Amino acid sequence: MIDFGTKSGEAAGSGSDRQAVNSLTVSRRSFLVKTSCFGAFYAVAKLIPLPALAAELARDSRVSQTPIVDKGFASVRKVGEGLYATISDPSKGFQTICNGGFLVGKDGALMIEGFGSAAGASFQTDALRMVSQVPVKGALDTHYHFDHSMGNTFYGANGVPLWAHATTAKRIVDNYAPLQGADKEAVLGPLEKRIKDAKSDAERAHAQSDLNATTGLFQIANASVLGLPNRPIDPAKLPMPIDLGGLTAVIESYPGHSGTDMIVRVPEQNVVFAGDLLFSGWYPVCFDEKATVSGWRETLKKFAAFEKDTLFVPGHGQICGQEGIATLREVFDDIAGQAEKMYKAGVPVEEAQRRYVVPEKFKNFPIFAWGFTIGPAITKLYAEWGAK
Repeated sequence: MIDFGTKSGEAAGSGSDRQAVNSLTVSRRSFLVKTSCFGAFYAVAKLIPLPALAAELARDSRVSQTPIVDKGFASVRKVGEGLYATISDPSKGFQTICNGGFLVGKDGALMIEGFGSAAGASFQTDALRMVSQVPVKGALDTHYHFDHSMGNTFYGANGVPLWAHATTAKRIVDNYAPLQGADKEAVLGPLEKRIKDAKSDAERAHAQSDLNATTGLFQIANASVLGLPNRPIDPAKLPMPIDLGGLTAVIESYPGHSGTDMIVRVPEQNVVFAGDLLFSGWYPVCFDEKATVSGWRETLKKFAAFEKDTLFVPGHGQICGQEGIATLREVFDDIAGQAEKMYKAGVPVEEAQRRYVVPEKFKNFPIFAWGFTIGPAITKLYAEWGAK
């Protein structure tokens, strides 16, 4: 059982890690000012409107058909007894970017995700206060990626213990601290050169999507104070129950997306907050050095074995049932199927990345950026098959 009673001021790591957390002792208002100035965010976000709830979810008694709050960039709706999902619509704003939620028991609440900004974490906390005044016992980053962690500063400033996989704090520092104050040309120049040197329209479009995504990441990293989890969770000690008073959730860890992935599962209600192990109606983001396509596909196979009426809150996209798991498995099957044919035909991996064709049934699925989704998925598959 997780102990929520430790001191909220302790920080994971030491040195620069501790300094980053200590720098969070500023006012809530200054956080909202700092992290709302994103500037021009990556262009792809404007092309990703959130679909409506699926018809089958309209018949699910657990899911409220009316959100308790809707700010455009995100809405919050009830998805179970004491369970609330925060669903982002990046086409309408970038405060949250990812999905998250919160769990409310008689004794306390658990927040899920730090989101893309402190304003996003603040929005979710305000939503919690619309339904309950119980103390916030902790917040959990499902993994370290920027769109799930750049708002951690809000929790830190408000004394909320922040939970995450044991390696999350280090990976936040390793991946995002170097971008802060970095020369923009040094970061983006190679991607701009790829666009200029592209030999086809498709290659140019892929390079442009990578530039858009990296520009957004660069802007957000430079507009944010890094907030680090101060309650590292050893994955070897999972699954781990959390008792919030009449509501028990379980933290579990699975491979696939980032090497730091955790989910929050409420078995008694068959509700799962899946983080980015589930992209609902999107192409999956596979660029992380710790991402594993085979591991991810095994994880999805395990999710498919959950109860038939399991409700999933994905990291991106709309709330879904088991059909969302089945669809993402189909996407991975298609990527692997096309990649395998090219691998066996001797097509080099760089060429295979460019040749992949999005099938008609997935034409409307958002692709965050080619070099963050399809390209690295094919590269990792080639490596698994023994390509040099």
